[in-house]
Amino acid sequence: MQSIAENDLGTPPSTAAAQVTLQIDGCEVTVPAGTSLMRAAALADLKIPKLCATDQLEAFGSCRLCLVQIEGVKGFPAACTTPVAAGMKVSTQNSELARLRRGVMELYISDHPLDCLTCPANGHCELQDMAGAVGLREVRYGYAGANHLDAAKDESNPYFTFDPAKCIVCSRCVRACDEQQGTFALTIAGRGFQSVVSPSQGESFFDSECVSCGACVQACPTATLSEKSLIEKGQAEHSVVTTCAYCGVGCSFRAEMRGEELVRMVPNKDGHANHGHSCVKGRFAMGYTTHPDRIMKPMIRASINDPWQEVSWETAIGHAASELRRIQSKYGRDSIGGITSSRCTNEETYLVQKLVRAGFGNNNVDTCARVCHSPTGYGLKQTLGESAGTQTFDSVMASDVIMVIGANPTDAHPVFASQMKRRLRQGARLIIADPRRIDLVRTPHIEADHHLALRPGTNVALINSLAHVVVREGLVNEDFVRARCEVESFENWRRFVAEERNSPEAMAAVTGVPAEAVRSAARMYATAGNGAIYYGLGVTEHSQGSTMVMGIANLAMATGNVGREGVGVNPLRGQNNVQGSCDMGSFPHEFPGYRHVSDDAVRARFEALWKVKLLAEPGLRIPNMFEAALDGGFKGLYIEGEDIAQSDPNTQHVTASLTAMECIIVQDLFLNETAKYAHVFLPGSSFLEKDGTFTNAERRISPVRRVTRPPSGYADWEITQLLANALGLEMKYAHPSEIMDEIAALTPTFTGVSFEKLDRLGSIQWPCNDQHPEGTPTMHVDTFVRGKGRFLVTEYVPTTEKVNARYPLILTTGRILSQYNVGAQTRRTENVMWHDEDRLELHPHDAEERGVQEGDWVGVQSRAGETVLRAQITDRVQPGVVYTTFHFPESGANVITTENSDWATNCPEYKVTAVQVTRVTQPSAWQRRHVEFDRRQQALLEQATHAGAGEGVGEPAG
Repeated sequence: MQSIAENDLGTPPSTAAAQVTLQIDGCEVTVPAGTSLMRAAALADLKIPKLCATDQLEAFGSCRLCLVQIEGVKGFPAACTTPVAAGMKVSTQNSELARLRRGVMELYISDHPLDCLTCPANGHCELQDMAGAVGLREVRYGYAGANHLDAAKDESNPYFTFDPAKCIVCSRCVRACDEQQGTFALTIAGRGFQSVVSPSQGESFFDSECVSCGACVQACPTATLSEKSLIEKGQAEHSVVTTCAYCGVGCSFRAEMRGEELVRMVPNKDGHANHGHSCVKGRFAMGYTTHPDRIMKPMIRASINDPWQEVSWETAIGHAASELRRIQSKYGRDSIGGITSSRCTNEETYLVQKLVRAGFGNNNVDTCARVCHSPTGYGLKQTLGESAGTQTFDSVMASDVIMVIGANPTDAHPVFASQMKRRLRQGARLIIADPRRIDLVRTPHIEADHHLALRPGTNVALINSLAHVVVREGLVNEDFVRARCEVESFENWRRFVAEERNSPEAMAAVTGVPAEAVRSAARMYATAGNGAIYYGLGVTEHSQGSTMVMGIANLAMATGNVGREGVGVNPLRGQNNVQGSCDMGSFPHEFPGYRHVSDDAVRARFEALWKVKLLAEPGLRIPNMFEAALDGGFKGLYIEGEDIAQSDPNTQHVTASLTAMECIIVQDLFLNETAKYAHVFLPGSSFLEKDGTFTNAERRISPVRRVTRPPSGYADWEITQLLANALGLEMKYAHPSEIMDEIAALTPTFTGVSFEKLDRLGSIQWPCNDQHPEGTPTMHVDTFVRGKGRFLVTEYVPTTEKVNARYPLILTTGRILSQYNVGAQTRRTENVMWHDEDRLELHPHDAEERGVQEGDWVGVQSRAGETVLRAQITDRVQPGVVYTTFHFPESGANVITTENSDWATNCPEYKVTAVQVTRVTQPSAWQRRHVEFDRRQQALLEQATHAGAGEGVGEPAG
């Protein structure tokens, strides 16, 4: 538990190695060269008044409150913009400085409402603090004449208000939008007395280009920009540092609380992944945690056509355990399995896979990474030796060329995107490979040097043609390859990519990318100095996803772009703990730490600690579970925090498989699409209601800390423990720290990880062991994890999902900033004001051919099914390609995706589906059935009845 206010040193730190010594108010101070006088004083615990300055932004020098005197220097320079110099003698306090500061403050207050007692910032207002600090006791100017006190509030944004009457025009909000977020949505309009903060060109905040990241709110020194939750609930009493549960960036936040009530989430300045920045989801979209749709009591039913029955925890757990044992007794050991969650903690995920392996007695465990980044794990393991990205996010600040392949960072990983944009504004070059024109192609002060707008499904053809240029034009880093890689594998690969069939000219007909653009991009990446590749689901969710990951690794090794700052192979993981769920052994063939279940020595270690015999054969993957269910051999499934009925491809196939099962146990916050097919519902806990850890896309393990009690009585790890004990697998953990201790004891990459160390360091990047006791920011520095890097031949094999006369368009899918994954969280927040339905992006040419206008309903039909979406006509997509998101279940985006999948991992080919689009006037048959099924399931939920007053319904058992 921490205090509310964070210490602000006024200006950012200097990175200079040289030290400078000076005197401030008679005290000798030594700081790095380039440090401002303001920061130097603050480091010596000497406070200089300030309003426009903050250590999150570059010095600006507008408020004139931080004036100081320097011996031998004329006038009164601003401490924030004046750098230290050796031997300098500085006075920060004397009568003349006091007089000047009071005069400045008097002018500010003369045009500021004196409503401090009713102001939401009362007690935490920098203007109020500075008035006291300079000793202001009177304002001589009064309110006569022109002022801004009657300026109208802007309440358009659902999360914060803008009250221009309280604005002191310090420009902190404008600078935060520019420097931190990089959106440039705010400006100072007018001059002199007419100067005002203006979103875009005089628009409201909601209608402007503002992305609601909250940087302006965070920067504001008054109540001009204030969270509506703060206005409604009042100032917080304490704060707890925790980690965001949205995307794979893993931002650190201070949850500011009043007792058990969350007042607001404030990005943590000391957060190693976000450095005090945030996005609209992590900053504001927390309403789902207290939404009335949350289910707080355990429920059971015999059939999905029966009403739910609320029962005690003891009854629910006992019923679930008996059903699982009944099914195994009737259908065999392998007839049940489990699915772990990429939204739950490492500790919770570890327990679920342990329950399956040691309690169910099989290896039928899988995770949502199956349908997103499983090719990353496979491809990087085969080439580099470890199933994870190579760098820190901060590494991008040392990149000279950044290549973004199949990722949309500004929407899916916005906080990292802001950091990337900072580097691009500093001069780094940018190459984007994406079928769609994402925002990064052209955004304020940034324009990609190359946008390789390839056809969906041709990634491998493109990476081979890039590699062809590197090899044929002599751009290989021969010294790196000879020293660090398997030479034989390199020579095989070199011969392959050098073949004329892999040239940009030969591949242009396949990819649709002009040969000269490919050649220029390849030269830029190979010769820039530090070249970094960042990729997303547009790489992995293909029939050749694993091949493409290996192709990326080949290219990075061939150019020597591995093993130092500014380079690397960097998968942008989609969910908050998708990296962790893989690390924790959620795949059916691997124990925690990516060690195969057939390894006798590894298996023996787990058997010794778990005191049970374990199987040496891999279990079923999620697609195999579905097929086995339809074949009658798989009948029971425990699902923690995943919604496979919405997220997995070919929805009708998934729901048919779920219907064929006899006991589905769903542990979640809401009655999601999968829970509508469940027989047992165990109410889960949100990230605010548990302790544990998440692991982000840079392998960073960060603490998740409980800030309020779980309303159902249990955190998710406790629920899994109850089920394990009911099944006869003894678990006696008292706290998640004990689970982490067990993980560390069994997992070489986690050997040095503990809650105590996390509390001390803030976060840790694995591997963390005796060789790297405080973690490993950059992987493969001197040698690859596997020893020598291995090149693999990446033959381009066209997808079998091809366009034809019946299905002439290619559908690809993605995400949008305001929504997250299947939308279970964000749809229950005010984020729906920005995006309240999934739409189909359609090129003007394709729309004209079909007589489709903006906003028309269009049917989207594939070999798998049909759905109806509203059309959005845009040239973001190329002719022949359509695009949609998948955040709303009624949209049925996955009704039309097929079961095509990656050859190595079964990751679905979400990014390539042949479709036809036609103008329609009514929902699809599937959508009509879905509406009716949803209505019936909601009615059955409302009919939930108590099993008996004596059972202590919903109360913790034991």
